[in-house]
Amino acid sequence: MVARNPVSVVAGIVWKNGLFLSAERPKGKDYENFWEFPGGKVEKGESLSEALVRELQEELGITPLKFDFWMEKIVDYPEYTVKLSFFDIWEFSGDVTSMENQLFDWFDLNNVVDVKFLPVNYEILELLKERDLG
Repeated sequence: MVARNPVSVVAGIVWKNGLFLSAERPKGKDYENFWEFPGGKVEKGESLSEALVRELQEELGITPLKFDFWMEKIVDYPEYTVKLSFFDIWEFSGDVTSMENQLFDWFDLNNVVDVKFLPVNYEILELLKERDLG
């Protein structure tokens, strides 16, 4: 197997009243109709934090105000490798809005059985359940 430079991607776990935000991938994108944590590719010269703020503004019309890096995960897809950097977002300004005509909703970690998440996100959901966010 040929080593590939991973694509750097940020993902925000947006929290509100004990629920987390997820969005459906828009039509026409890879893995459309799968649900994911909002975020996207880090652009050249951009820090992870800058990418997180930009992506959430572009996708959902919100600006993260208080957030913390949580973890990193490398995911190999057939077409590319992705380095995912996950952030907990504790506070944000603005109202969540579908800027890319995608569906979004707030979910309880213990009640996501009927949601079609990207495969890697099932592992992330399990890790989130193990955390003590109290």
